Amino acid sequence: MTTEITTSTNATDNWRGRFADAMMGSLAPPLLMFERGEGCYVWDVDGRRYLDFLAGIAVNALGHAHPVLVEAVSRQVGTLAHVSNYFASPPQLELAERLRRITGAGDRGRVFFCNSGAESIEAAIKLARLNRGESGRRRRIISLVNSFHGRTMGSLSLTGKAALREDFEPLLPGIEHIETTIEALEKAMDDTVAAIFIEPIKGEAGVIDLPAGFLERARELATEHGALLILDEIQTGVGRSGTWFAFQQTDVVPDALCLAKGIAGGVPIGALVTFGAASDLFRPGQHGSTFGGNPLATAAGNAVLGEIERAGLIENAQSRGEQLREIVTGIDSPLIDEVRGQGVLVGIGLTRPVGHEVATAALELGLIINAPNDHSIRIAPPLIVGDAELAEFRTLFTKALEAVA
Repeated sequence: MTTEITTSTNATDNWRGRFADAMMGSLAPPLLMFERGEGCYVWDVDGRRYLDFLAGIAVNALGHAHPVLVEAVSRQVGTLAHVSNYFASPPQLELAERLRRITGAGDRGRVFFCNSGAESIEAAIKLARLNRGESGRRRRIISLVNSFHGRTMGSLSLTGKAALREDFEPLLPGIEHIETTIEALEKAMDDTVAAIFIEPIKGEAGVIDLPAGFLERARELATEHGALLILDEIQTGVGRSGTWFAFQQTDVVPDALCLAKGIAGGVPIGALVTFGAASDLFRPGQHGSTFGGNPLATAAGNAVLGEIERAGLIENAQSRGEQLREIVTGIDSPLIDEVRGQGVLVGIGLTRPVGHEVATAALELGLIINAPNDHSIRIAPPLIVGDAELAEFRTLFTKALEAVA
């Protein structure tokens, strides 16, 4: 089956040509052009409706055009949109205090705002470099094979996918990638390690769960050796995993937490949240961001996080995630091997390398899902997803599997 969505309308032909002429060639050609959305649905420039079960890659927590977000952004842009980091604003402070509360960082927690997940990782790398130890000997940073932390030079250095890194080497020195096993973790950790970066669920690898006990052992070893445990919850956070953050389903408390994606429901924002003694490492002038924490983005963040709490959307993510797994496991298809993930971040392991074919077939039927690789499907609907959308997903996804099988 072809991996290109084919349409014949003048609108589609027109924008594709313009896009190729105007945009940098760093991304693959887009499949479609969308012009509006509402709830769990989007419409393309030809007026066709799609059920969005990717949510902008786990970004659109409230779906599309949610009135709470629309009102908050409209109101804020009418007063202050940007003031630079020489000044503070009420929504910035409110969001920082809210993040300290919902992460559990508490009074010892501190927040740095930026504009993306990759930028939050960059801030965390600098935090790790500041964890030098008594003699400045902590030069190693540990990451995991097949992890994904971003595409900027620092975050790419952490990303455990050699194919993404090799064109841009040499990258940051001192970063090592280990297999995701407790044995490899124990072998790698010693007093020279400044930090270990871990995704609680490897989203870009196909929604892969960590081995049982891995995160807990990482916490123990980081504490024993004076290293920072830094969790990348850019994709798993903000209620998507069925709790505010995936680490909250364990007894583990990190030293720092990297956040972005769902915080502001589509308005670009990222954050690094530090816990305990890690909050004392940065000094004035050691890091900054012109746009980070601007009034517009933080007002959006407060609106989204407030609505998640008010509407019980974390509980909805947990219950709808269970329904979603039941739907997938109940589909009689030779292509389905296993179901992974937590909450409404679901990965489907396939028995054959046809992930992109399944995603293409789904899109042709009006369903947006994603294939991070040939052997996996990723599903990440908005947190507002309900019974009607789940029923439609069942029908469309079953047809997509049948088309490929």
